[in-house]
Amino acid sequence: MSTRRNFVKKTGAGLIATVAAPMLLSQKLYGKEPVKEPKAKDLFKVSMAGYSFVKFDLEQSLKMLRRIDVHYLCIKDFHLPLNSNEEQIAAFHAKLSEANVTGYGVGPIYMNNEAEVDRAFEYAKKVGVKLIVGVPLHNLLPYVDKKVKEYDMQYAIHLHGPDMPNKYPDADDVWQNVKDLDPRIGMCLDVGHDTRNGKDPVADLKKYHTRVFDIHIKDVTAASKAGSTCEMGRGVIDIPAFVRMLRKVKYSGACSLEFEKDMTDPLAGLAESIGYFKGVIDSVK
Repeated sequence: MSTRRNFVKKTGAGLIATVAAPMLLSQKLYGKEPVKEPKAKDLFKVSMAGYSFVKFDLEQSLKMLRRIDVHYLCIKDFHLPLNSNEEQIAAFHAKLSEANVTGYGVGPIYMNNEAEVDRAFEYAKKVGVKLIVGVPLHNLLPYVDKKVKEYDMQYAIHLHGPDMPNKYPDADDVWQNVKDLDPRIGMCLDVGHDTRNGKDPVADLKKYHTRVFDIHIKDVTAASKAGSTCEMGRGVIDIPAFVRMLRKVKYSGACSLEFEKDMTDPLAGLAESIGYFKGVIDSVK
């Protein structure tokens, strides 16, 4: 797996060796800088998982999003309750719009009975999104399948790693549970939990990309249950390889940072992680 040191060496020394010298030579010979080829625009969005702000109200959360220059948010119900009325939802969207933030989905929402499934789908419809990140009991999957057909929404099951082995621990487990259901039922690929359960999120994205509707991007300290969230680039996940795979499979959803470290004071870690992720996006091919 690539470490931050290896990545810096590759993107630092490599750029100096392969880019700087030809540019200097071109300027010396022709008296002007070479024309740069425009970079193809990525299909995926750099976003934020609402859970990262569980300790903060909406205004504080939006302030942090502005500081780190992120403009997409997966909405959690502690910012917009499941029983919100139309006026409350409109006021919520107005606050997001003022901060130049778009709510692209809702969840994760835990669902323990059919009534809670009904409530989640109605909530998403009223909020105006087409993606639910959900955690249903296994016996509810046939009912979720029915509601997906009724509402024409994507439903991404959030995987939970080794801490909750009965709640979809990794991408393989989600796939086994959804492969025979409506193709609009897939997964929220949490790369940290997948790694902590002994899986390779790069390989899993390649294998299951047609059913990956949302991604929780993060880094972890170890590829085991003992691993914990750390700033991106400091852990064991090969983020450059993951970005390359996002492009290879033409992933067009959100890559939402879910930062579960220093949750009462996360801004520094959020900024470092988003900065690293954007740096990787700008640097790797």
